[in-house]
Amino acid sequence: MSKTSDDSLKGKKNKRKTLSVKDLKKLNKIFAYLRPQRKLWALGFFFLLITMVTSLLFPKLLGGLMGSTPSNLRDNMLQMMGLLVIQSIASFFRVVIFVMVTERALAAIREDLYGHLIHLPMSFFSAKRVGELNSRVASDTSQIGETLTTTLAELLRGISMVIGGIAILAFTSIKLTLFIVGVIPPLIIVTIIFGKFIRKYSKSVQDEVAASNTIVEETFAGIQTVKAFANEAWERSRYATRIKEVVGLAVKGGYYRGAFASFITFGLFGAIALVIWFGAGMVHNGELAGDKLNEFILYALFIGGSIGGLASVYAQLQKAIGATETIFDLMEEQTEMTVDRVETEAVEIGDIAFDQVEFSYPSRSDVQVLNGLSFKIPKGKTIALVGKSGSGKSTIASLLMRFYHLEQGGIVSNSKPLNEVDLAAWREELALVPQDVLLFGGSIKENITYGKTNASDAEIIEAAQQANAWEFIQGFPEGLETTVGERGVQLSGGQRQRIAIARALLKDPQLLILDEATSALDSESEFLVQEALDRLMQGRTSVVIAHRLSTIRNAHEILVINEGRITERGTHDQLLNLGGTYSELVRLQDLGGSEFLQSKHSVAKS
Repeated sequence: MSKTSDDSLKGKKNKRKTLSVKDLKKLNKIFAYLRPQRKLWALGFFFLLITMVTSLLFPKLLGGLMGSTPSNLRDNMLQMMGLLVIQSIASFFRVVIFVMVTERALAAIREDLYGHLIHLPMSFFSAKRVGELNSRVASDTSQIGETLTTTLAELLRGISMVIGGIAILAFTSIKLTLFIVGVIPPLIIVTIIFGKFIRKYSKSVQDEVAASNTIVEETFAGIQTVKAFANEAWERSRYATRIKEVVGLAVKGGYYRGAFASFITFGLFGAIALVIWFGAGMVHNGELAGDKLNEFILYALFIGGSIGGLASVYAQLQKAIGATETIFDLMEEQTEMTVDRVETEAVEIGDIAFDQVEFSYPSRSDVQVLNGLSFKIPKGKTIALVGKSGSGKSTIASLLMRFYHLEQGGIVSNSKPLNEVDLAAWREELALVPQDVLLFGGSIKENITYGKTNASDAEIIEAAQQANAWEFIQGFPEGLETTVGERGVQLSGGQRQRIAIARALLKDPQLLILDEATSALDSESEFLVQEALDRLMQGRTSVVIAHRLSTIRNAHEILVINEGRITERGTHDQLLNLGGTYSELVRLQDLGGSEFLQSKHSVAKS
């Protein structure tokens, strides 16, 4: 795990504090999701109320059963069984209703959280790890679900047992009640103190589990690289180290919980022993009937058990509040566009101009990527960007797609600042064909129609044909319905590229961005892809980031980028005659590939 992530986790841990009224108010955000189900929720609480009342009556009937005479034993037993039947039926409906309400609320929370996350800017995802976000969406929402389903019910039932039980005891013997009430405050104080530690370490475990999930996510996503470098043992060791930290925190928290359980056990049974001792004295002195003492002891046991149960409920409530904090902190992150977007007029992309643009990535603010960059992209022309890795080429593409905000300078289209153009409408007119094409795990058809979800089969086939993809698609038994596998692993690199080109063709964008789209292909695949790209670029504004310089010979202008600045600009022939960096790059590259391409193009044109 990176130092940044570790520091982030430590920062979270340092912010933890004991449960407060302010923390409880945070649960109101969850209750907002319950409002659509409020009638069903109220019905669940009605059944919960029945279980609470029957729980309070149970010790009284049990005490009566213990003091029954042979003549009324049967009647008392029937009353007891009737009470248990009522409580069982109410408990069944309470659980079922709460589960229904909770699952619907959780579905709404997950939908809103996911919808919010995908509308966050790239700067957010640059600072977060996918595994951690997955853990938050899955485990933290489940934690909230457990609270809504059981914890709140147990909290209310426990409180009602304590308060109601003490009230009933007061009617039995105020003297003995005052005696037992004197024992409760110390137990509550210790519960709060230990609850602080339980919350601290349970949230620490949650954070560490999220971090370990990140390792799993990264390893499985890059399993090919892991196996290629025979690093299975290293990855296993890395995961084991993180899991040991989880275990260490969990065990340390277990010490606190164990000490807490020991104290509760000692305090509870010690209090019962004292009550029996004190009550026996009252019976001996004629101040209390023997059957009332039995009833009193049963209520004392139920009250003590409820207090002990409140400790775990308290800890669970803290976990839920911690999960709520995390989820709603994510949902308070500033989105780059409104989640419920209002349809706006289509954008007409004309000439685009960079004017003294300076930029650093938010996660690397100390590294200046672009330095006073100025150039124009005329409408319908092809502009190529070349330069060594890290020179700023891909950053220019990211800014064109408006993944990040500018620090200084500006980008205009049709003389209008880009930041004043509706973001969604702008991106509707863009298409990207990257070097490493990511296909979604569905069918070929689903991946092509990602560019236009309502496209007809005829449009899909035409796009596939223009992308030189239809021939290999027809070769699959399922054709367009062929499953590509996770990230498109069932297809070759050239096939994935052509699917991405078909996707872009189907979208029919005004601005096309090609990010080294042929750099990782063999010569045969490169020809097929380049031929498809030539069709795709025809008549539209294109920005090409090129590694193989032979693919940009016909660009209207080539910009050589070095350390965020333009050092050379011109056509292919002009830059060759200049004898600078570009001509040196051309000389260093193996031109055998370009000769192959030229011959193929000649054959294709003839």
